[in-house]
Amino acid sequence: MKDKMSRRKREKKDEAHTDESWLLPYADLLTLLLALFIVLFSTSSVDAQRFQALSQVFNGIFLGGTGPLDYQQPIENDDHSKDNPKPLDEEKQEEMEKEIEQDKPVQEEEMILDLEEQKELEAIQSKINAYIQKNDYSNKFDTSLTTEGLLLTIRDNVLFQSGKAEVREADKKTAKELAVLLEMEPPRNIIISGHTDNVPIGNAHFQSNWELSVMRAVNFMKVLLEDEKLDPKWFSAKGYGEFQPIGDNKTEAGRAKNRRVEVLILPRVKNVND
Repeated sequence: MKDKMSRRKREKKDEAHTDESWLLPYADLLTLLLALFIVLFSTSSVDAQRFQALSQVFNGIFLGGTGPLDYQQPIENDDHSKDNPKPLDEEKQEEMEKEIEQDKPVQEEEMILDLEEQKELEAIQSKINAYIQKNDYSNKFDTSLTTEGLLLTIRDNVLFQSGKAEVREADKKTAKELAVLLEMEPPRNIIISGHTDNVPIGNAHFQSNWELSVMRAVNFMKVLLEDEKLDPKWFSAKGYGEFQPIGDNKTEAGRAKNRRVEVLILPRVKNVND
């Protein structure tokens, strides 16, 4: 009877011991997870050198020791110049400096081409300005050198009647004289663009200012191309309507500035046909 009672007590003790034994691997697992998250958090804000060191620590935790904290510290090497590569930032900087040095001759050549082109455009501008001054068109025509090329601006009342897109017969002579000024050797790309104010238009021919601006540019270009010395392949037409104003549409003077036709003479370096 006593043997049975003592056996039952031993079995109860063994069962209690078995129930608590899961705590040890569970604690080890939690410690490993904690170490993992610490390493991951650390690597998110360190440089390349520390990342390598932390990688060794990480390997030590999981491979090199008998417990979660039983690992060897990485040995730091004081001789960085021999064993450690250059930081990535320094390598990128050196590569950029080499590229800049290689590109210098090309950049200087482009600058020379730009200066030559500017002189040629200035010569064309002087010729057009002389024509404007001779005919007293200073209040109707204007020229300016822009980053895109030589821009000739023509007030719409010089060529068109209000709300119409056909060049007036009396003004075709002026358009043909301008065509002679556009005879260049070598030829250049020329863009004709029409612009209007923001006053709505609605008649039998045009339902919007955009349509009116397009047709004015096209019709003016047709008159220019009656000059047989001008090759149509160098010309194109655009219409912007009221969407590129140069004056205040709230005033009559501003609206008058916005009603215009522009002739843009592009630099030869930008010609797609060269």
